[in-house]
Amino acid sequence: MENFKLWLEFEHADFSDSDMENEACNIHVELPNGKHYGINVWTYKFLETMRKLNEKNEENANGNFQISPDLFVKKLTRDCIEKTIAELLKQGKLEDLLN
Repeated sequence: MENFKLWLEFEHADFSDSDMENEACNIHVELPNGKHYGINVWTYKFLETMRKLNEKNEENANGNFQISPDLFVKKLTRDCIEKTIAELLKQGKLEDLLN
């Protein structure tokens, strides 16, 4: 596993009332080679929440489409996101995998 530093928005903001399986956040990944990545992360359930909200608010053609985030995960936890980023780094460069 490649070493990296991980900053998670939910560790620096109040997410105490959040369902971490139905939420979104921003993360920052710093690699030892000096590369930095800002990544918008959603849970799978949050996609459906956004679709329903767009439908209700008559946005995105009444929920017919959603512009996706950079990454989907099962749950917003440090463990889940660390494992996800480590696996992605094994597969290649983040800029190639997430864009």
